[in-house]
Amino acid sequence: MNIIVCLKQVPGTTKVKIDSQTNTLVRQGIENIVNPFDTYALEEGARIKERYGGKLTVLSMGPPQAETALREAISRGADEAILLSDRAFAGADTLATSYTLARAISKIEEYDLVICGRQTIDGDTGQVGPELAEMLELPFVAYVSQIEEINNGNMRVQRMVEDGHEVIETPLPAVITVVKEINIPRLPSLRGLARAKNAVIAVWGAGELGADQDMVGLSGSATRVVRIFFPQRNHHGEILEGSPANKVARLIDKLRDAHLI
Repeated sequence: MNIIVCLKQVPGTTKVKIDSQTNTLVRQGIENIVNPFDTYALEEGARIKERYGGKLTVLSMGPPQAETALREAISRGADEAILLSDRAFAGADTLATSYTLARAISKIEEYDLVICGRQTIDGDTGQVGPELAEMLELPFVAYVSQIEEINNGNMRVQRMVEDGHEVIETPLPAVITVVKEINIPRLPSLRGLARAKNAVIAVWGAGELGADQDMVGLSGSATRVVRIFFPQRNHHGEILEGSPANKVARLIDKLRDAHLI
């Protein structure tokens, strides 16, 4: 079993600033962490490797400092890590990000399963997993809470739905997104920390991926942030005087005037 886990480095705080000129996140001076949902994807990848054998590769698109997240992934059980870093990738939305990840996964070639966290805490869209599956033309299962069995090129999983769970069987290779109920992520081991410190992180740019320049970064983004602002909420209150019956009558009139009843 060769497993690929996609992870992202995200701000480790809710106190973020937005560049008013570019409408993008200001990352300088902000502590970054591995996206929490991706830690469950990483842990599940490590457990599958331990159970069935094979190799676990972690993949991330980001600036050079995202290498820190990849080294942490190695300390938690990954065998190797690849950083997709290029100025051409800057400003990518989920579509351009998925295209870049798909190009990298296609370059890796030999893999049986791609695992992503259900969403990132900075964008909260949950779009990269399904878009990635579509671009790779692979089966996709979202909200996986348990991997029951992998056998003879097929995988049976449980996925969370609103009123319980569904059991789904899919051929491999496939793409899945996992929820936090699937496992409890391990802490880095001393041996893992030593491996992570000495690991060589491969860095691939647009050239190494053979990527279409019109499909990456801002050029390949179908959506753009036009403006970011905090909504202003105006609250108006009025105290009704008089008897209870009079107050009720006046309240009903006001609700009718506001077309609320």
